[in-house]
Amino acid sequence: MSSHWGILVSDPWLQNQFTQVELRSLKSQFVSMRRESGRLTVGDLASKMSRLKIVGENLNEEERASYIRDLYQNTGEEVDFELFLKVYLKLQTFASSRTGSNAKNSSAFLKAATTTLLHTISESEKASYVAHINNYLAGDEFLKKCLPIDSSTNDLFEIAKDGVLLCKLINVAVPRTIDERAINTKRLLNPWERNENHTLCLNSAKAIGCTVVNIGTQDFIEGRRHLVLGLISQIIKIQLLADLNLKKTPQLVELVSDSEDMEELMSLAPEKILLRWMNFHLKKSDYKKIVTNFSSDVRDAEAYAHLLNVLAPEYTNPSTLAVKNPYERAKLVLEHADKMGCKRYITARDIVEGSPNLNLAFVAHIFQHRNGLSTQAKQSSLLENLLDDTQDSREERAFRLWINSLGNSTYINNVFEDVRNGWVLLETLDKVSPGIVDWKIANKPPIKLPFKKVENCNQVVKIGKQLKFSLVNIAGNDIVQGYKKLILAYLWQLMRCNILQLLKNLRFHSHGKEITDADILRWANSKASSSGSQCQINSFKDKSVSDGIFFLELLSSVQPRAVNRGLVTKGITDQEKMMNATYIISIARKLGCSIFLLPEDITEVNQKMILTLTASIMYWFLKHPLEERTVGSSDSESGSQLETTSNSTLDDSASDSSAEENGSM
Repeated sequence: MSSHWGILVSDPWLQNQFTQVELRSLKSQFVSMRRESGRLTVGDLASKMSRLKIVGENLNEEERASYIRDLYQNTGEEVDFELFLKVYLKLQTFASSRTGSNAKNSSAFLKAATTTLLHTISESEKASYVAHINNYLAGDEFLKKCLPIDSSTNDLFEIAKDGVLLCKLINVAVPRTIDERAINTKRLLNPWERNENHTLCLNSAKAIGCTVVNIGTQDFIEGRRHLVLGLISQIIKIQLLADLNLKKTPQLVELVSDSEDMEELMSLAPEKILLRWMNFHLKKSDYKKIVTNFSSDVRDAEAYAHLLNVLAPEYTNPSTLAVKNPYERAKLVLEHADKMGCKRYITARDIVEGSPNLNLAFVAHIFQHRNGLSTQAKQSSLLENLLDDTQDSREERAFRLWINSLGNSTYINNVFEDVRNGWVLLETLDKVSPGIVDWKIANKPPIKLPFKKVENCNQVVKIGKQLKFSLVNIAGNDIVQGYKKLILAYLWQLMRCNILQLLKNLRFHSHGKEITDADILRWANSKASSSGSQCQINSFKDKSVSDGIFFLELLSSVQPRAVNRGLVTKGITDQEKMMNATYIISIARKLGCSIFLLPEDITEVNQKMILTLTASIMYWFLKHPLEERTVGSSDSESGSQLETTSNSTLDDSASDSSAEENGSM
């Protein structure tokens, strides 16, 4: 561990319990807890640690308080960071011993999978993910030399060390996320080329919705199995749940009866929609219970037996429900699923042990294969409106992914619904401008009383005015009511404030002056011309940006080896413009830029997203000294490629809990 981290933790034993990124994330949580009340005592930890994974999810406050009292007699003792870590580790061990493999949300796909500090992996999950990879990447030309992977070995983690497999898996989950021309695919990669792939992978993973607050490029190099498997599980989950929304599957409208239910459905996480879908079909059977999770509620396999009988009655086996042994019933359920043509993802043992990840994957695959919904979706004005506003949808996506990348305690699935209680906005404001939120008057979810939500949102508006946002005639209640245009306008100003503040902090020669959009534009034109380019833009809505040439020149100027000019098109036709746009985004992410725009934002010249892309490149350039940008050399088979050292991109590729260190745009 470097001396920088040794300053934070002097105890060698504690240093060995955490990765650098984990330590930084926990330090941020510790500072935030202490800031809320001015000081932090042992007695405060039971309630404060509710926001931490594993400990917060698997122990209630009374259990945490009782355990801490048994360990520490003086609950008034002030807590320093090292004591905080020791208490956390002890509580985590206690939670693990009590809950075992059936811990609530244990290794939950979306968050806990990459934040657990227990450093254990499930062999059953590994086998399932390996089978998924072998299936979906079987035809890949580059990976054919190492596929199929043997799940009984640790080959998966060795193969993942060069970053290629994970980049390609991301593209399987969300096609076109990564321009594969940007991946270094030589047979033997040097350390810089591997690091570039890792950086591209992590920034792209964030851009599809993965939570990577506790993983950095060094974790791939060291082959940290729990972190690599956690990221793989998130990527696969995103693929399996991709169709669980009204835009991809309008037939889901069958699950609701009126417009109010429709709005609720739109705000649900995909896994919650999957549960609702499952219960919708179970009502058609003799099954009387409500399934609320993918663990304890499905362990006896009865719900599965009824579900498959509804979806595929032609394969019904009377023995499935007649048999008394849950394990035998689970085996018959899987036989039924096989006859339907579903890949298993799961064994009978996984069902009876209540593996939440694998049960979710199993049900998601059934949904993909046969959802049992009407092919003629009921039409409603609300559904039509939902499918209408493409621009709002793209901006909502960008802001949602940006907020989730900051490491807030709340993961949001729908910006318009999830910010209405004000808490997520307060957390985000605190990341952008630490200390600006008055937590003493903030109301933490769940919030049942409407006026408490208004109080939070009033503080959100007040802080926005402090930050000089344009909020004319806007009140907190407008956010509570979910006015989309207003919410998007606020979030845009918040994102813009974040990047301008980051740039101001880096540009020490600015003498405290505010950085403006004009400064960013002037810098971009100056950098592009410094490399001999004739390309200049008049504004961030300059239509000439659509061909991508300006950004390719800009990327070449900040890192001469970044762009393989042999892959650049003239940007004349729509197809050529799209090819350049996808290449620009992947090269920027490969540099270390954490960005959330889509290729269409470049080709259609979305002024806001063009500004964030330019500012992100500027931020990367200013953050990395010349020697870091010129170290190493690359001779990639696909042409000259960008290179940075492993240390130079660690902070940018790992989505840090601190917005200032994160640099996410």
